[in-house]
Amino acid sequence: MAMKKLPMLQDQNPTENDGNVSITKIEHAPESDHPVELTETSLLDALSEVVDPELPVDIVSLGLIYDLGISGRDVHIKMTLTTPGCGMGKIIAQQAEEALKSAGAKNVLVEIVWEPPWNPEMMTPEAKERLGAG
Repeated sequence: MAMKKLPMLQDQNPTENDGNVSITKIEHAPESDHPVELTETSLLDALSEVVDPELPVDIVSLGLIYDLGISGRDVHIKMTLTTPGCGMGKIIAQQAEEALKSAGAKNVLVEIVWEPPWNPEMMTPEAKERLGAG
C-alpha cells in the first residue's frame, strides 16, 4: 500500500484566485478549555465543507475519505484524490486539516493514499447525479 503525506502549504492568501480556481481559507476557533467530544459524524460533517476546487462536490460525497481515526483530540485521516496527478491535492489536504481543527481537533494528520484507487462508484448517489455520472 503506497502512502504519501502531502506537505501543507504555508501562508495561503484566503481569497487567492488564479482564474478558474478559488481558494477559501477555513478559520478555526481558538482552543477552548472546555472538552470537545470528537465523533466520526462531527468530523465527517466538518469535512463535508471541503469542496474539491475542480468539481462542485465535497470530499466526503466524492468518497475521498477512506479512514478516520480519533484519539482524544488527535485525528488521523486517510484520504485519496480523484487522480494521482491532481494539482489541487495540497490545497484539499490543507483545507481538510483546517476543517478538522475547526471542529475541535488539536492535532491532525492528513495522509494521502492511493490504494484502493478512487473511482466514480465511490461517490454518493447525490454526487453522481450532480456530476452527471448517475
